[in-house]
Amino acid sequence: MHIFRVSFINQGKIYQLYAESVKQAEVFGFIEIRNLIFGEASGLVIDPSEEKLKNEFSGVSRTLVPMHAIIRVDEVEKRGQCKIMELDANANITPFPSPYYRPDKGSDS
Repeated sequence: MHIFRVSFINQGKIYQLYAESVKQAEVFGFIEIRNLIFGEASGLVIDPSEEKLKNEFSGVSRTLVPMHAIIRVDEVEKRGQCKIMELDANANITPFPSPYYRPDKGSDS
């Protein structure tokens, strides 16, 4: 089984998720992330950040993320901790400018 770590920007925060499948979506300009992997609750230690992500994506079979929001996709050997991180104001990570590609741009019809 392949495991991918996907980092992307969403609402001014960096999301880091683990999934079994990452590919280009049928929808132009989006990446499809499927079969999200979350840690098993051990009962004693519950990570609030991962629980928040688990709740946010509960019932989601796949999610589509805009291509320009993706920071990085890595194939890893084992699953790590899913998390949401604040985007530091001094960080070198900046959302890509988002004037979307428009096939009709430039035509005056």
